[in-house]
Amino acid sequence: MPRRHGLLAVALALVASVVVGCGGGGSGPPELNWYVPPDNGAYQKLADRCSRASGGAYRVKVSVLPTDASGQREQLVRRLAAKDSSIDVMALDPVYVPEFAEARFLRPFTAAEAPTLTDGMLSSAVESSEWRGRLVAAPFRANTQLLWYRKSVAAEAGLDLTRPIGWDDLITAAEKTHKTVAVPAKRYEGLTVWVNGLVTGAGGAIVRDVEKGVDLKPALREGGAGKRAAEVMRRLGRSSAAPANLATSIEDDTRTVFQSGSGGFMINWTYARGAAAEAVAGGQLSREVLDDYGWARYPQTDPDKPSKPPFGGISLGVSRYGKHAAEAVSAVRCAGTLENQITYMLESKETTARAAAYDDPGVRAALPMAGLIKESLDQAGPRPRTPYYNDVSASVQREYHPPADVDPNSAPRATDDLITGVLHDKVLL
Repeated sequence: MPRRHGLLAVALALVASVVVGCGGGGSGPPELNWYVPPDNGAYQKLADRCSRASGGAYRVKVSVLPTDASGQREQLVRRLAAKDSSIDVMALDPVYVPEFAEARFLRPFTAAEAPTLTDGMLSSAVESSEWRGRLVAAPFRANTQLLWYRKSVAAEAGLDLTRPIGWDDLITAAEKTHKTVAVPAKRYEGLTVWVNGLVTGAGGAIVRDVEKGVDLKPALREGGAGKRAAEVMRRLGRSSAAPANLATSIEDDTRTVFQSGSGGFMINWTYARGAAAEAVAGGQLSREVLDDYGWARYPQTDPDKPSKPPFGGISLGVSRYGKHAAEAVSAVRCAGTLENQITYMLESKETTARAAAYDDPGVRAALPMAGLIKESLDQAGPRPRTPYYNDVSASVQREYHPPADVDPNSAPRATDDLITGVLHDKVLL
């Protein structure tokens, strides 16, 4: 899942291609290498807690992957294809779980191990961690997108955001108040998240029959869902409500626009308000802006259908090539306990796959929108689950970008044809 940049200064400095030995050489307990996305240091704290909880059975060392989901995938695939034994546990965007499982990079959890890793977890997170009927990764983080709005702007526009709102209403309100609707819309994974949210919200799907592998069925031209998604994107792209950087914006760019004088509405992941609170504490943002933050459910594509909020998060996979599988499973189990999930949630400002965490008083105090997040996760619309997700996603990004130029009459068919061509090696992306 695509996703955090603003809070990550310390972790970003560690990124990337640093090769870390598999550890444990010489005396002492084995050292487990846990590959994670950049964050504000919460992963390291969790790793330290699990190391202490093991009673000396293992130590967990955190190694940081690139910032964006595609970069994380690329680095892990490169290492695992070479059967690199230095990876013990890896944090995976759920969209890549089928690909990694099909490539046999993951050690599936046994029937005895699975219940302790899934009991009490949100069903959407469990489903995203399975492939071909087996638990191949463990639910860890679950994330979704919300509609963030400036309370003052919504009041000026006369919007009642206690009720469902559609994309057209949102754009009209921003035009009326001379404000913006900020959405991550660069040609990257975040754009696919947007397209998928629009398509599933219209009752459609990007692809169907994923069990058929390369013979899956591209479905954007079916039933008008792909066309409707293009209509929304084109309307915003050509509207006065479009931020000047819409076509190049990632998550943190949308926050910058939303928190500026032109900000009115924003689509973003659940960490947005927590990041704003940290900015206020650090003196980079005024308290007035934070107090003006409101939140509501992801907008409807079709007024007659409930919205399908995007699903994101992290699943934890144990490498097939690691040398300490039993210890790695134990560390994954430790990371998923309710106590650790709540603590991690409060430290990272990210949201969890464990359902009971959303009822914790401390979480409710820190995240007053916790109930809405849980509801959104329960009714989320996941992206396509196929080992060929990367090709599908790249095809969508090519034909649905930039938003202002998307042609509702041609984009769905062109994308369907491109997906088929790419999967059958007839077209190069």
